Amino acid sequence: MLVRSGHGPDGSWEVAFGRPHPRLRPGLISYRGFRLGFARPRRRLETPIGAATVVFGFGDPVRILRPGRAPDTLVSLFCGPTTTPAVGEHGGRLAGIEVLLTPWAAFTLFGTPQHELAERTVDPDDLPHALDIGVCELAGALAALPTWQSRFGLLDEVFTRWSAAGVPSSARVVRAWSELVRTGGAMPVPRLAEEVGWSARHLENRFREQIGLGPKAAARVLRLQRARRLLAAGRGAAETAALCGFYDQAHLSGEFKTMTGCTPREFTAARRSSVPTADGAPGADRLAGEATSVVLASGGSSVFSNT
Repeated sequence: MLVRSGHGPDGSWEVAFGRPHPRLRPGLISYRGFRLGFARPRRRLETPIGAATVVFGFGDPVRILRPGRAPDTLVSLFCGPTTTPAVGEHGGRLAGIEVLLTPWAAFTLFGTPQHELAERTVDPDDLPHALDIGVCELAGALAALPTWQSRFGLLDEVFTRWSAAGVPSSARVVRAWSELVRTGGAMPVPRLAEEVGWSARHLENRFREQIGLGPKAAARVLRLQRARRLLAAGRGAAETAALCGFYDQAHLSGEFKTMTGCTPREFTAARRSSVPTADGAPGADRLAGEATSVVLASGGSSVFSNT
């Protein structure tokens, strides 16, 4: 486990990073505890990633804005894979734990067909699951513990019970998802279906049930995720487009704009000038080593008006 903290002119922050117990992997990807105490509101652009998210909030709500949907204000939340960006807003004080998990693991834990939750952020206690403890109740228990280590330990215990009691995910769906992740979204759907021994139509139906997106949409997200990673590492747009399987640089730019609300150049520039550089607080990317998020000025930015 790694804990980082700091103070600046605008307030203080603490972030703890941990990995779930080996028995929970690869379904559970990571734990990230956070405690923010800033004097001013914070806004963060979140781009689509190939993972589902559960946030156990410790009391203060976050407001989620998505294109074409009414805002959601939640303390704890669940969000599956999406193809559209979101902006999260809070008053400056926020605490909780964010858990990232594979989409098929979310299907096992919550039992809800994931396509019913596509492009949405919901209160996990509103899902028709049969967990032995509600998410809100668990969040309260986590908040009462004295250390991040003890909180992550409790999550290990609870997720182990939930996984054992949950709806089993299809081994073929897990394999198909793993192949898409391994290839960065580059494997064609007909070949993917052949790989797991299903027709393309059956793969589409089972994939949407247990992943939330169809295989083509999931591949788009994973391709863009790889492109963001390469751009953040300093690769040029033309080279990145070629490496990630886009037709050309214009195709990459169009996909980037659709799924993040900005062009590759705007996204890269925004990360370089992001708000955290003023007070030392981390940018809070949701995946280690990935470029997933941009902290925005509290007053907004015209660059991200499409979100």
